[in-house]
Amino acid sequence: QVQLVDSGGGLVQAGGSLRLSCAASGGTFSRYVMGWFRQAPGKGREFVAAISWSGSNTDYADSVKGRFTISRDNAKNTVYLQMNSLKPEDTAVYYCAGRILPALSTDSSNYNFWGQGTQVTVSS
Repeated sequence: QVQLVDSGGGLVQAGGSLRLSCAASGGTFSRYVMGWFRQAPGKGREFVAAISWSGSNTDYADSVKGRFTISRDNAKNTVYLQMNSLKPEDTAVYYCAGRILPALSTDSSNYNFWGQGTQVTVSS
């Protein structure tokens, strides 16, 4: 059973930065596509970024391109989301997710494992 633990959220002013982490255990982390999604109050879960098992391929939502960077350290079984130039509209609960099949996906229903979420709040 794969377990994902998200961390690193918090309160930050607009223009600031945060780095989210997601630590995996109980599976073969280096074989999973990993993604980050977010959910704001009253809205559905939204794709943010995804990274291939090797780290060589990434994908981003248009709303975060150029500001967010996804990366992974397979030796530490951890995936990261570096968030820069944060905006109030980035406020949400952020979830990491793992996908068994090798293709990147922006669809949350294609992910098999989920973290518990970490709150990010950006003040104006």
